[in-house]
Amino acid sequence: MNSDTHHLPEIWDPEPRWPAAIAILAVGGLYAALPHYLIVGPSWLFPALVILLLVPTVITHRTGHHNVNRWFGTAVTVVVTIGMIVSVVLLILDLPARRESPTNLLRSAGSLWITNILVFALWYWRLDAGGPHGRDKRFGHTDGAFLFPQMTMPHKGKPRENGRGWSPNFADYLFLAFNTSTAFSPTDVPVLARWAKLVMMLQSLISLMVLVLLAARAVNIL
Repeated sequence: MNSDTHHLPEIWDPEPRWPAAIAILAVGGLYAALPHYLIVGPSWLFPALVILLLVPTVITHRTGHHNVNRWFGTAVTVVVTIGMIVSVVLLILDLPARRESPTNLLRSAGSLWITNILVFALWYWRLDAGGPHGRDKRFGHTDGAFLFPQMTMPHKGKPRENGRGWSPNFADYLFLAFNTSTAFSPTDVPVLARWAKLVMMLQSLISLMVLVLLAARAVNIL
């Protein structure tokens, strides 16, 4: 048995899930606020589907059904990802029609840019080092797809949280996703796993399309 899991402290709190739940709800709200020709179906359908999947995700986590929780969590993340990609494609296809004013187009692009950050933060948080359940089982975070600065610190200098070793939570992955969408790089967090490199390339590509092509069109640069 790994020494990190064998010597878990008797009293410690697992990683909070509420930041990820708020991010999912925010994605649903941003989607519902988009113009009708950038969404599929009625405006209430996507948020309703998100809530329909989010409720059992929260319940299964509270009741300790981790395998079922992982399934529902992955399902809701897939749904918000599909919704975002469809809206980005529809926005690009709508550019020649010029149905939106520059102001409204800029607002739509901004909403999709924020959605891009939240969606990929959810993927990094869910997939890195076995996801939140996998990280909860270990005393501290020593390996994963991303090399956070805390992982390179000497053992005595590492921060401790709730009586346990340091481990990334949703805020760390949100920061990583924000940097990827703004600087098109992970900045201070090197990427180690190939799957993470591919996912970050996709996020950067979507951010580039939204910020450069769509925002530029909105202010009549193109």
